[in-house]
Amino acid sequence: MARSYYSTIFTQPAGEVWAVIRDFNNYPVWVDGAGESAIEAGRSGDSVGAVRNVLYKGVARRQKLLALSDSERSQTYCFVSEPPLHTRDFQATLRVTPVVDGNRAFVEWWTTFDCDAGHHDERTAFFRDAFAGWLESLRRHLEARAKAA
Repeated sequence: MARSYYSTIFTQPAGEVWAVIRDFNNYPVWVDGAGESAIEAGRSGDSVGAVRNVLYKGVARRQKLLALSDSERSQTYCFVSEPPLHTRDFQATLRVTPVVDGNRAFVEWWTTFDCDAGHHDERTAFFRDAFAGWLESLRRHLEARAKAA
């Protein structure tokens, strides 16, 4: 089993960061490149078991919310549709933890997945870099929102 991990510090409080990412259907709000997103079967974006259809850079993906914890400020999801190239059994978790010093947030995103040995390093780097880019997108969203307020 392969694992890819990325973490960063946000200057905003953990509750403010979590409020943006908590809704599983909110992906297009804070991820650059994400188009539309819709939750199937009329479920809400914070309903465990909800499946979102999201368009990312022109590619449609279906992902299922496996767990959501407000006390842990975390969500775990998997792919219902075909996972990204050369991966199997993909499961990812996004978690926001308060940093008491400075009232900031520690945000981490990781995935476990299977892949052929020849793709291990490339896939691990791909997801780490993707998580880094998406969290930078979240940072820009939060900063723009603060400037507008």
